[in-house]
Amino acid sequence: MSRIDATFAALKRQGRKALIPYITAGYPYADITPELMHAMRGAGADVIELGVPFSDPMADGPVIQRAGEQALALGIGMAQVLEMVRCFRERDATTPVVLMGYANPVERYDLKHGRHAFARDAAEAGVDGMLIVDYPPEECEEFAAQLKSHGLDLIFLLAPTSTAERMQQVARVASGYVYYVSLKGVTGAGHLDTAAVEEALPRIREHVKIPVGVGFGIRDAESARTVGRVADAVVIGTKVIQVVEGLPRDAAAAALGDFLRGIRAALDS
Repeated sequence: MSRIDATFAALKRQGRKALIPYITAGYPYADITPELMHAMRGAGADVIELGVPFSDPMADGPVIQRAGEQALALGIGMAQVLEMVRCFRERDATTPVVLMGYANPVERYDLKHGRHAFARDAAEAGVDGMLIVDYPPEECEEFAAQLKSHGLDLIFLLAPTSTAERMQQVARVASGYVYYVSLKGVTGAGHLDTAAVEEALPRIREHVKIPVGVGFGIRDAESARTVGRVADAVVIGTKVIQVVEGLPRDAAAAALGDFLRGIRAALDS
């Protein structure tokens, strides 16, 4: 059983929902990411999504775009991201880590290090899953098989516009969990329509039998609590970036921990 599967199974037994915060690797300081990951875990995160900086992040709003641009300027690429996960694993062998990003850095890594090198090296570093925004399920069965051979899950996005056929395609390939994008737009955009989320999840679960997390638009304890009533997991990204944005290095981890403890308490209430 993978770390992701074990985490969701344990939460289900406890009647609790997963808290999945997202942070861009190498933001706001090149060497701070493992420290922030430990702060997330200490504040009650169940899974950590680590964003891989990319120059053309089509699904990301301005906040996460700026974080990615700053991380790129600091020299953060896929090799550095994997090293951050290795560093995190020196003290934490149990918390699942999912890399979220785009196809280009993965394919470039393989071009540089050899065919299928990414799946091998990601697993060796301690990565548990991948969410590649621009890999549609019908075009990445080989990649999914590569990951699976190394014990990694491939996680997909579903959106309010996803058809039943698309959900079925995702269900055939996805593992770990599915990430439902709660609104039409980029990260951090728009107003969260919790009624629409409540309506969408039963449709998704007709086809998808693994856990369903919800993200995009969750910014505070109240929205997290509301979504947590119907979803298996709550994903928070843009607000996490905003919490640490502009803070001195020695204040970022504490501020992030304080914010996530409030979200954790709301989910458990």
